[in-house]
Amino acid sequence: MSEKDESNELPQEPLPLKEAEPIELDSVPITEENLPQEAESETLQVGEPTVAEVEPPVTAQPVPSGNSFNDFGLDPRIVRAVEAAGYTQPTPIQAKTIPHLIKGRDVLGQAQTGTGKTAAFALPSLHRLDPEIPTVQVLVLTPTRELAIQVADSYTKYASQMRRVPIACIYGGQDYQIQFRQLDGGAQIVVGTPGRIMDHMRRGSLVLDALQCLVLDEADEMLKMGFADDVEWILNQTPGSHQTALFSATMPEPIRRIASQHLKEPAHVKIAQQSATADTVRQRYVVVTHEDRPAVLARLLEAEPTDGVLVFVRTKMACEPLADYLRERGFRVAALHGEVAQRQRERVIDGLKNNRIQVVVATDVAARGLDVQRISHVINYDPPNDSEVYIHRIGRTGRAGRSGEAILMVSPRERGRLRLIEKETRQTIQPMEVPSNRQINKKRVQQFHDQIDQAREHADVESYKSILEQYQRSHEGIPLEEIAAALAVLAQQGKPLLERDTIPNLEFSRERPGKENLRGDRATDRPRDARRGPPVAEGMESYRVDVGRRHGATVAKLAETLASSCGISIEDVGRIHIEEDSSTVQMPEGLPPDLLRLLQQQQFQGQPLRMRRCFEGQQFAGRGAPSFRRSFSGPRAGGPRSSGPRSGGPRDAGPRAGGPRAGGPRSGGPRSARGPGRFDDRPPRRGPRPGSDGPQGPRPPRKPRNG
Repeated sequence: MSEKDESNELPQEPLPLKEAEPIELDSVPITEENLPQEAESETLQVGEPTVAEVEPPVTAQPVPSGNSFNDFGLDPRIVRAVEAAGYTQPTPIQAKTIPHLIKGRDVLGQAQTGTGKTAAFALPSLHRLDPEIPTVQVLVLTPTRELAIQVADSYTKYASQMRRVPIACIYGGQDYQIQFRQLDGGAQIVVGTPGRIMDHMRRGSLVLDALQCLVLDEADEMLKMGFADDVEWILNQTPGSHQTALFSATMPEPIRRIASQHLKEPAHVKIAQQSATADTVRQRYVVVTHEDRPAVLARLLEAEPTDGVLVFVRTKMACEPLADYLRERGFRVAALHGEVAQRQRERVIDGLKNNRIQVVVATDVAARGLDVQRISHVINYDPPNDSEVYIHRIGRTGRAGRSGEAILMVSPRERGRLRLIEKETRQTIQPMEVPSNRQINKKRVQQFHDQIDQAREHADVESYKSILEQYQRSHEGIPLEEIAAALAVLAQQGKPLLERDTIPNLEFSRERPGKENLRGDRATDRPRDARRGPPVAEGMESYRVDVGRRHGATVAKLAETLASSCGISIEDVGRIHIEEDSSTVQMPEGLPPDLLRLLQQQQFQGQPLRMRRCFEGQQFAGRGAPSFRRSFSGPRAGGPRSSGPRSGGPRDAGPRAGGPRAGGPRSGGPRSARGPGRFDDRPPRRGPRPGSDGPQGPRPPRKPRNG
């Protein structure tokens, strides 16, 4: 690739749209009535562009298939590998997609996570692979490196019975030299994330001249994570003769535009679902205060029959402390967030797969694409901000027909959040109680009995038995039960065996009809004007910045600016409320003073942020909210006011010096009705005050103050 090509930048202007012509095959054209439409979201999605309306792809009639992988006409070696992996019957997305892909047709597939989409495109692409071409024939784009590793592992598993099929996994955070060796070794299948794939294409280390199949996996997630321009660039650089398959859980407008531009007469395969979440996942919620959540989480891990467990928290700063808390209580736990190095992430995932790790405390971005069969429970320690995040979270369990458990922790004032999730997922989430002391202690005693049984089989039992007999002879009168109890205390190493602290079962707070905020908190807990924006989430603080719509600010752009300035992930930036000249943002509690000073000087498109903490009552105030600024024109004459009582007693003890105000009562009513501190909004006076320098004579001298 030439030096000029290596310096190409991402396209800044939207690419021209191709007008799709209606196509009549042996299929029925999709219309607006039968095409899935996305409801408008109240929160803007980062990286999701606004595009023009385009014609949707066509829908192909289902291709008849049998009940086994042999019926597709796949290479027998691939079928043997699939059966060796334990799969005997194709899932619906596989049954409807594989016949089209084997024939070389483009496919637009829509199905929820955990339905077997990886095998749906991996098996036919392996079948069509030409072993005589030692270069890249299949390229798979994924939104995260975790998903890239998972897809590459699936390809390796399905190709295990074939002659050597070189597979390269390309993602950010890994050494370039490792990837260079994989590509130079004649990789025929490349799986990777858009950013690193672009780097290799620009360097010339990834050549796609012989590309046969391009797959976009979880395309909606790629666009939400800001890869829209990267995906467009890659698609425009690939040869036009290849097959394209696009898989997505949802079908928003940007996905439809990409399908219209880059897919040729695609077969549209949609797997209908009765609910947004898998039926194999039992969903429950427990009401608990924020202070009791760590203890309740530990009880759930003890009481529930768990295998692998994913615990979701909102920010990476909450990962490590919670993991340390669980580790101190004897759980095999690891943290997974945006700052964990790639090698450590791979060790954590491998440990979870091989039962060396029991619990993983993770953020949403870090767990995307994670597919571990032994995950039995997903626990939402921090409730998600929207239902879509909740769906992706609990999709980590109950995959491919297996059963799973999802537990949501909510505070007593988050009934609205629960109802919103139930409405969006179209499923009822059942209540559950905090595991009681009796449940916990019964299980601990049983485990203690099991440990005694195991210890009795130890080779050193006879030696210890002799030592105890000696002790009993030298301490006559001490019952054997008392000696055994003392040994149990030693075995516990000072930790109590039985749980004595009681955590009560809570119910939702009583709410006034019509006063509930669906985002979780009651609207009556805040001043009226402050209810214009969303409530402040737990563990977050509100900040004010001096950029708004007038400066070109959007939720996506402002979140990206704050994240890059703080060196944090976008996931750690909370809710953002954009106003005309300013905005309110939620950031994690306890920002260091040095970082706050840096953010005050940071600029957004040439406009200083001037970021500062919001005052009480100013949290997420919208237009019309009261201002708390007070005009300041210099120090008070005569020095600061004394801390003692006002000279002459309280003001209402007598008439005002100089007589009543001119012009009747105060404009706007008494000061108490106008709210504290609204000095900027006070209307200008009409004419001089009585007793001031003016037509009515000089002002009388000020009385001296005490002190």
